[in-house]
Amino acid sequence: MASTAPEALAQHIVATELVARALELIPIPSAHLVVIAGRFELFAMNRAYRLAGLGVVAERSPMIADLGPRILAFLESTQLRSDFDWVLGDAIDCRHYRVTIARSFAAFRDRCTISFIDHTSQVQTERSLRREMTTDSLTGLANREGFADLIEDMADHASGAVLAIDLDRFGRLNSCLGSLAGDELLITVARRIKGALRARDTLARIGGDQFGILMTIDDREEAHALADRIQRTLTTPFRLTDYEISVECSVGIAYGADTPDDKVEVIRHAQFAVKRAKVSGRAETYQTQDFAIARAQFGMETMLRRAIEDRRLRLAYQPICDLATGRIVSFEALARWTDDEGWAHSPTDFIAVAEESGLIVPLGRWAIEEAAQTLARWDSAYGGPCGVKLAVNLSAIQLQRDAIAPVVEAALASTGLSGDRFTLELTESAIVTDPDRIAGTMHALKALGTTLAMDDFGTGYSNLAYLQKLPIDVLKIDRSFVTGMLADRDKVSIVRAILSLAQALGMKTTAEGVETNELAQTLAALGCTFGQGYFYARPLEADAAYAMIAPATMQEMVSA
Repeated sequence: MASTAPEALAQHIVATELVARALELIPIPSAHLVVIAGRFELFAMNRAYRLAGLGVVAERSPMIADLGPRILAFLESTQLRSDFDWVLGDAIDCRHYRVTIARSFAAFRDRCTISFIDHTSQVQTERSLRREMTTDSLTGLANREGFADLIEDMADHASGAVLAIDLDRFGRLNSCLGSLAGDELLITVARRIKGALRARDTLARIGGDQFGILMTIDDREEAHALADRIQRTLTTPFRLTDYEISVECSVGIAYGADTPDDKVEVIRHAQFAVKRAKVSGRAETYQTQDFAIARAQFGMETMLRRAIEDRRLRLAYQPICDLATGRIVSFEALARWTDDEGWAHSPTDFIAVAEESGLIVPLGRWAIEEAAQTLARWDSAYGGPCGVKLAVNLSAIQLQRDAIAPVVEAALASTGLSGDRFTLELTESAIVTDPDRIAGTMHALKALGTTLAMDDFGTGYSNLAYLQKLPIDVLKIDRSFVTGMLADRDKVSIVRAILSLAQALGMKTTAEGVETNELAQTLAALGCTFGQGYFYARPLEADAAYAMIAPATMQEMVSA
């Protein structure tokens, strides 16, 4: 028998009460929904739901207004459960919920239970932590991670440009004036840079003394114009404690259109461009080969480190001759490296990598030890002192980071050689970097009896006071002045001036780049002491170099 209307109403009331009691057992806001003729009916709800302010009347419920279409789509599907995040309210006062929609019974396609887990505090905590993680605490600007997020969020990446701004001399200022003055400088620099930006540009601090700018551009010239404005605005001295400090910067530029696959890569590209900007003195744009060159250098560094550890480098020896007699008086030891694949690397390339990576210290130690052992073998084969010296180059980085005198002393002691058999060549730049320290090292080397030569004289920052005070024995005239000298009066004048200076200071001279007999005779006539170049020989292997001074060879030369 069919139920009468009063019976159906009574059953509905009982069912509502049973569902309501069941929902009260759930500790989170929950409600049972029924769809009747396309309209929602809040069949039952628990107390937590009512307190959450989600609306007890379907027509006025913000939950129904916002999630209604999604609930209907769920009921029309075959899903038994759906979970998703939902935000209720505006940006200032909003609640974050994890919503679950589930069918009470699979057979009922017009009703479901919906529950809400409030995780607003968790979201706010995560956002607060994220804000701290992406903000520079000193300047209040975005840090590198925050800057990367801004680039990722940029709608039109191809129209963007990133400028990397590196402050010159900041490390020195920070160490001399203190960290407080350094912090004050960074804050002031940030303010000045911000004043040079357009309203839509964004400034960030992406490193200790490096800032980044994200800008949208219609023309790439806009980025260069901004770089010029920034460099000009930093020319006005900064007032720090009792000092007025002038700060210059190097600017590298990279464009989003050049890095379509990785938006954040543009930051690294701008920083690569900074390296070239430090050399050129003007804003530089990233070139695609910069990254390839850097990767190649890191690869070379790895191979070079292994080669040094396994002692797979060798020394080549180029003779230095007395210009008056033509007799070989010395050999310059030059590092050579052929890798496992048979590729001979240019010394210009791998010495630069060794200096940048710090490998020049073990490389320099190896060269000193290897040269001493080679000279000792020559003496043994000769039957006594073979009558020549060996010259070894010392890098500026090597002089700064290593104790050279003890290394040379140990090499001499292990081979039984006297110090006067060794010449150590330093460049002008090595002396200029740290004059007091280098002077102490030179006097210690001189105490061992070694000869000290200044290499590439005239190409760096020559200081006559250094020549007068330091124990330098030989000036080496750079090949740039010697090559083509016979056809260039200016070069002759420069060489003549260097020779006169050396004579006045009681120093000997060595001319590099001697390639003809005529040039050797001219240098001898001008008063140059020694000559070195292809006219005498190219750099030779140790056995070939010894053959030039071996007794049998000398006898053959005399008889000839």
